[in-house]
Amino acid sequence: MRVRRLFWAILVTAGVLLLGFIVWIVSLPPPTTADPQPPIAQAETKELLAALRPPKRGRPVVAIIGINQSTETTDYLMPYGILRRADVADVFLIATQAGPVTLYPALSVVPDATTAEFDARYPEGADYVIVPAMEPNDDPAALQWLNAQASKGATVIGVCAGATVVAAAGLLDGKKATTHWYYLEGMLERHPTITYVANRRMVVDGNVATTTGISASMPASLTLIEAIAGRSTAQSVAREIGLQNWNLRHDSNAFSFTQPFATTALFNALAVWNHDEWAIELQPGMDEVSMALVADAWSRTYRSRVLTYAAGGEPVESMNGLRVLPDRNSVDHLRRIELSGFGKQKPADVMVQNLEQIAALYGDDTAQLVAMQLEYPW
Repeated sequence: MRVRRLFWAILVTAGVLLLGFIVWIVSLPPPTTADPQPPIAQAETKELLAALRPPKRGRPVVAIIGINQSTETTDYLMPYGILRRADVADVFLIATQAGPVTLYPALSVVPDATTAEFDARYPEGADYVIVPAMEPNDDPAALQWLNAQASKGATVIGVCAGATVVAAAGLLDGKKATTHWYYLEGMLERHPTITYVANRRMVVDGNVATTTGISASMPASLTLIEAIAGRSTAQSVAREIGLQNWNLRHDSNAFSFTQPFATTALFNALAVWNHDEWAIELQPGMDEVSMALVADAWSRTYRSRVLTYAAGGEPVESMNGLRVLPDRNSVDHLRRIELSGFGKQKPADVMVQNLEQIAALYGDDTAQLVAMQLEYPW
């Protein structure tokens, strides 16, 4: 009798949960349609570039801050790789504590310095502080350091959901801003004095800048290069990474929590019997931007995760001196992702190629799921 009652209790609970899920899915909006935005006025672009000019030094110092336990992969590595490639500033990956930075959703790297070591070298502070997404987004050490840098006159740039970190530090109070679509509502609820600006990849208000999704760190980095060293330098770097333009225009309406997004994420996650592990071989001289984009994209399918490997298990140095820590010495039993972008292809082309490969393997819905998370118009 007890077994029968337990069976019916489980059955009823499962039915209630299923019904609740169906109601929730139905309540979500359908896929959004593209809403092409008008060109950005030249005066607006000039004003933004003027606000981003180096506040202190002719050759500025850029600090990209992360917390050791969980910092977003592309937010942390893409500005580093692009700005180091441009060679227009002294760029440092820093962390709140000693030791490696574990990135989310993949990779682990050795930062250049801790915040304390950076402060000892640059007591007057950085020119720019780039803030990736972090979890938690209110780490006390990170917030304290951000406020100290802002008080020393640094321009603080929140990349993607890094805007929520900047907001938690109180640096967006009463200012205009943007962020990744998924985190926007929560940020505005917690910080109601922020004025959201739609349809812009990057928003600057005083000495604080914010950007939209993960993929926006590429055009945002080029915008910063243009502010530091001029249009021709930014154009040269853009050609190297394969980006045709990096204007401020963005279609915010194209990115939201929709029925296809929710159902694809849920069904992919529940199909545990059909999940894959993919291996990336770390190679000396690899391009940090391509590596970040590949690892990030393939880790967001909800059907796969990415591991890295290198012979001997030793850190591998990238094109611009970043030391990447392998997860394994070898992965003979895993499928490999061929990283032709590690020097042979332009990073922007690598992004498109990987979305196409994900679509071919897992379907267009999963590729669109990844693109939506990256806030990439694919």
